[in-house]
Amino acid sequence: MLAEMNSRLRGLLLASHPAPSAAVTVLATVLFISAGNPARTCLIGALALLTGQLSIGWSNDLIDRRRDIGAHRTDKPLAVGSIEVATLRRACGTALVLSIPTSLGLGWRAGLLHLAAVGAGWAYNLGLKSRLGSPLPYLAAFAALPVIATEALPEHRLPPLWIIVAAGLIGAGAHFGNVLPDLPDDLAAGVRGLPQRLGSTGAAIGAGLLTLAATALVLLANPGWPAIAVGAGVLVLVAIGLHASIRGRRPAITFYLIMASAAGNVALIAASGALS
Repeated sequence: MLAEMNSRLRGLLLASHPAPSAAVTVLATVLFISAGNPARTCLIGALALLTGQLSIGWSNDLIDRRRDIGAHRTDKPLAVGSIEVATLRRACGTALVLSIPTSLGLGWRAGLLHLAAVGAGWAYNLGLKSRLGSPLPYLAAFAALPVIATEALPEHRLPPLWIIVAAGLIGAGAHFGNVLPDLPDDLAAGVRGLPQRLGSTGAAIGAGLLTLAATALVLLANPGWPAIAVGAGVLVLVAIGLHASIRGRRPAITFYLIMASAAGNVALIAASGALS
């Protein structure tokens, strides 16, 4: 029984798309903290983000189950039968339901905006992932994150526009990077969003350019040697990722470097003090 439970938990973890889910939860929580929210609000925000991301990750595998089986995706728990559909449906439904009160616990403004961001993730899973506009849900949801962080404050204020735009660019870049490890499997399964149509090299270049555009925007708004140093680090990470992708090496390397670059950009935003 213990082995069966461990297998089920492992299947749930893998089906949640753990790396992107954890990254979004942690980076957005950093925005909550840097905006000056009290510890209680930051905790509620983290729970809302986590449950929302879990529902998006699990719904992705549920919606794509037949497609993943047809494409022989060995990295998908549902496709290989290591977790039951009913189990994942219950987990997904529970996460989605829990995301509602935790989101509204931030106040109705921030709560409804976060639920709209979760809705954008579901819309991506339900069909936008195969459209030319596939980056739009990522762009919109990530652009909403700093707004959610500041709207959760008692004074309900908006962050500077440059932060909203930079966050959207970070999200769009993350979309292109996130596709890279699964691009061949996506094409085999018939998923043809914008990054898939561009191919691995085009998607890697798109991820790098969008990420660097976010870095440039942050640096223009907050010039200074510490920020320039971090920006240079982001440039190096993106360059290494692009080199790895163009040379045909493991695309997961590029994905993780883009994620690290996104973390660097969020750190720049948080360190700027513009949210507080």
